[in-house]
Amino acid sequence: MSDAQETQRRYKEFLDLMPLTLALAGLPQSERGKYYSEEQIESRLFVMRHAYKAARGLARELVVK
Repeated sequence: MSDAQETQRRYKEFLDLMPLTLALAGLPQSERGKYYSEEQIESRLFVMRHAYKAARGLARELVVK
């Protein structure tokens, strides 16, 4: 598999897992016109990274079984 194909596959996997990732993260949306501080964004990124890892692990576990 070429690098371009691998990147495309990983991107598709990322997009496919996004709804589950967002559900697992449980983060509220910002209010209209209100912006998050840099610290709040970093905290949300931390949560999203861990939620994505959990979603990916769950998907792989269910596919293998």
